[in-house]
Amino acid sequence: MKNIKITLSLVLLIGFSSCDDFLSEVPDNRTQIDTPEKISELLVTAYPNASYFALAEAMSDNVFDSELKQAANVNNDNSYNWEMQNQIGTDTENGFWIGSYEAIAAANQALDAIEKLGSPTSLNPQKGEALIARAYSHFMLVSLWANRYNPATAGSDLGVPYITKPETALLVQYKRNTVKEVFDFVEQDIIEGLKYVTNDYKEPKFHFNRDAARALACRFYLIKGDWDKVLEFSEGLGSKPTKIRSYLAFNAVPFSQMPLEYSKAEQETNLLIAYPNSIANRAGAYRFALAGNKSDEILGNQTNMWGKPNLIKAQGQYYSGVLVVVPKLYEYFKVTNLTSGIGEPYTATVLLSNDELYLNRIEALVMKNRMAEANIELGYFLGTRTSGYNAATDLFNESVVQAKYPVISNEFTPFYTLSPLQASYIKALAEARRKDFLREGLRWFDIKRFNLVVTHNTLEFGKVIRKNVLEKDDKRRALQIPLRASDNGIEKNPR
Repeated sequence: MKNIKITLSLVLLIGFSSCDDFLSEVPDNRTQIDTPEKISELLVTAYPNASYFALAEAMSDNVFDSELKQAANVNNDNSYNWEMQNQIGTDTENGFWIGSYEAIAAANQALDAIEKLGSPTSLNPQKGEALIARAYSHFMLVSLWANRYNPATAGSDLGVPYITKPETALLVQYKRNTVKEVFDFVEQDIIEGLKYVTNDYKEPKFHFNRDAARALACRFYLIKGDWDKVLEFSEGLGSKPTKIRSYLAFNAVPFSQMPLEYSKAEQETNLLIAYPNSIANRAGAYRFALAGNKSDEILGNQTNMWGKPNLIKAQGQYYSGVLVVVPKLYEYFKVTNLTSGIGEPYTATVLLSNDELYLNRIEALVMKNRMAEANIELGYFLGTRTSGYNAATDLFNESVVQAKYPVISNEFTPFYTLSPLQASYIKALAEARRKDFLREGLRWFDIKRFNLVVTHNTLEFGKVIRKNVLEKDDKRRALQIPLRASDNGIEKNPR
């Protein structure tokens, strides 16, 4: 497969002078995207070759100070303290920004090539994939670098540049669209792309197939608060679906094989899988990670709806006897120089799954006050994550949920109103999502949309020496624009 590289001036600041004559020349060996095969080949690069898992996880309330100073990592430290990262490269803010816009550039180049070929119906699958991939990258960018979506302020809140055309100039000055504009563009691309996406791939789990595209639509409409759309696009999952992860089966796999098992394409729950350039698996051994003495706060028996053991658990991989991991991230190290032992790391990541889709559907049922259905579905889901679950005795109803998750004033404050009953169910769902997606960064997006307060303590000999609180509507909830992009004219977030 040829490498097709696309220069994106949004993310690169290139010094040049007196180069008009040079730029006017078309290199003889430039790859021309002029056949269906080349377009399909290009779309392989329309997915970010970077991961947000490590940085999003470190910003969330899933991590704690292990006090392992020898495990210090500057990016991990910056994220834990909600400070701008100054590093570039693997698993950095800058790396995900660049990787996302490079993916967008590939999608735009594919769409332009399709148009130049006359937009034949035979290329509709490629068109659909390009549109959905473009929507996905922009949606992830605005979710990280902008304030949370709120229709009351979205028209003035700074979003991210939404790019829809290939670049024809070396340096282009881009203006940030508002959050509303970005959401409108994402919705347009999703709706149009869903008309054309297909399952006709040799490896469909590595492309935006129909199910993955619908799962993205559900995530988008959940953030937007359009419950009818969430229910519409998740309807195919059905009641009490079997196409969710079986933790009984997962826990039966040898420990060393668990990360590979989690992300394999044969798992029915996995809808979109990627292998970005990432060492997110190693973040479990950084100072600010899931500490063993704190993991019970998330995975202990007391967090289970019925006080039973959770099937989701931190398996016994300990770092210095302090840090633990849920073994789900598989790293493949591609050796590029056998003699020196150097190479590039790639980590298998599940970007969209039926597990998330199902929880999103249940949340929409709650928000539509369809509580009888929500009880059936959420009780079933939690049962599949509970050791010794007995449907006859482990009851699930409004009284059980309200007793387990009593309303705390001003705790969950999305842009829409929650009744006391809905607030208890939403907390139950948020905790279920927190357990299921440990190490995958999704907790951060719940923290943003529900405006949850997070406290990160820095310790020394077990005592708090620094208490850092992320208050509601804290400006640090929106990542600062990477330095390379702001140097190139992208407006910074206020601080």
